[in-house]
Amino acid sequence: MKIDQRMQSIRLIISDVDGVLTDGAIVYNNQCIESKSFHVRDGMGIKLWQKAGHKFGVITARTSQLVKMRMSEIGVEIVRQGVDDKLPAAIQMVNELGYSLDETCYVGDDLPDLRLLGKVRLAVSVADGADDVRSAAHMVTKSPGGRGAVRELIEAILKSQKRWDELLSSYQ
Repeated sequence: MKIDQRMQSIRLIISDVDGVLTDGAIVYNNQCIESKSFHVRDGMGIKLWQKAGHKFGVITARTSQLVKMRMSEIGVEIVRQGVDDKLPAAIQMVNELGYSLDETCYVGDDLPDLRLLGKVRLAVSVADGADDVRSAAHMVTKSPGGRGAVRELIEAILKSQKRWDELLSSYQ
C-alpha cells in the first residue's frame, strides 16, 4: 500500500515524546531540575491537526511535569506517561476514542516503539530514529526528532487528505 493511501484514513496520531517531540536530550541543572526542548512548529502542527477535527495523543515511558505542561499548552488532552509497554496503552486509547488501529498513525524513534509501529495503519520514524525503527516505518521524516518532524508528518497527512489549503487559508 502506498503512503498516500495509508494517510487517507488517519484520524488519530499518537506520538512518543523523548526523541520525537524533543531532540531526546534530557538535561539536568545543578539542582537536579530536568529540562526539555520542544519545537514550536511541532506545536503549531498539532494545533492544526486538531483544528482539522482529528485527535493527537502521546505515550511516553518517562514521567515529566514538563510534558504535562507542554501538552496542556497546545490542547493535547490524551497524555499517557510512565508507560513501559506502549501497545496496550495505545489500544486502550484508540478504543476509548472509538477509533481503530487502521485510523491511527504512530510516530516513534527507538526500540520501545517497535511493537506499536507494527500494528498501526501508518508507522512513522523521525529521521534520526534507531536503524530498526526506521526500517520498520512506512515513512521516515526528513526532520530529526524535536526539530519539526511531527509538523512535517502532519502537513503531509493533511495535504494527502486535501485539508491543508483550507487550514492554511485562515492564516493568509
